[in-house]
Amino acid sequence: MRGPLLVLGRGGHGRVVADAASDCGYDKIAFLDDSPQAEDLPSPFPHLGPISMAGQLLHMWPQAIAAVGNNTLREALFLRLVGLGFEAPSVVHPSAVVSRNAQIGDGVFVAPTAVINVGAKVANAVIINTGARIDHDCVIGAASHIAPGVTLSGGVTIGSKVWLGTGCAVRQGVTIGDEAVIGVGAAVVSDLAPARTYIGVPARPSEKHQ
Repeated sequence: MRGPLLVLGRGGHGRVVADAASDCGYDKIAFLDDSPQAEDLPSPFPHLGPISMAGQLLHMWPQAIAAVGNNTLREALFLRLVGLGFEAPSVVHPSAVVSRNAQIGDGVFVAPTAVINVGAKVANAVIINTGARIDHDCVIGAASHIAPGVTLSGGVTIGSKVWLGTGCAVRQGVTIGDEAVIGVGAAVVSDLAPARTYIGVPARPSEKHQ
């Protein structure tokens, strides 16, 4: 058993993280969420109240993970938890394959059937979502989200707070700048600048960002 775990966020992603944490052996799991609808969403784990309660619960719930999809909010919640004195464990589903020679930061979620290969480095508060493939020597910056079914070939560098949409693929050796957004199914074959949205095959700036 791994003790109790607070999950910040009771939306779709938060409930996925809670289920994975249960599969990892956490013996007590509960949510904090600010949404009035949080208690209406299906989950076997209780909702204790708003996120502002976190500091009051530290003595009974010393471990917590920020589990929201929005990169900026997730990073802010992660830093808040660390500042309050929480342990911020990473939750790695038992079906994920993570090389013993990969580096995983704090507050990371690795979803079912994801693969992280040798030499990869994953920074804090990253999401490696369902079935994503991170090949050798990739570097993923803090608070990025690698969506379901994404494939990163070897030696890819992803900046901080990048969003890689479902099913996109990135060629080996490519660098993607901070806060870039890559659309669903895009094929990234060359370096991409930060803070822009890219779509298509090959990936190119969307019209509103040209």
